[in-house]
Amino acid sequence: MIDKAFLVKFLKFGIVGGSGVFIDFGVTWLFKDIFRVKKYIANSVGFITAASTNYILNRIWTFCSNNPDVFSEYLSFFIISVIGLGLNNLVIFILTDLKYKVNFYIAKIFATAVVFIWNFLMNYFITFA
Repeated sequence: MIDKAFLVKFLKFGIVGGSGVFIDFGVTWLFKDIFRVKKYIANSVGFITAASTNYILNRIWTFCSNNPDVFSEYLSFFIISVIGLGLNNLVIFILTDLKYKVNFYIAKIFATAVVFIWNFLMNYFITFA
């Protein structure tokens, strides 16, 4: 059975992640549609920007971390996020280019959901353990 503290952290992580989705999609849109940067680069910039803001919010609010080694903690969070970015781009590639020809932003929504689970579990058990 899932304990209450785990569930509360999962919900808080989801709220922080929701704000990250707006940052991610906004920066991705800006780079892809306004600056005409290739979609995978634009997607990566959006994702990394959101991951950085999410670290700050998750450290302070979700996990209430007091770890004095902020650099190592951020590095762990960032590495997990970069692996998530790889998963994100892979899901988008599969859904848009490989076989299914799904709209880029619809594929990005699905990829975001997959990566959300990955990020929460890895950060819960590793970064903020």
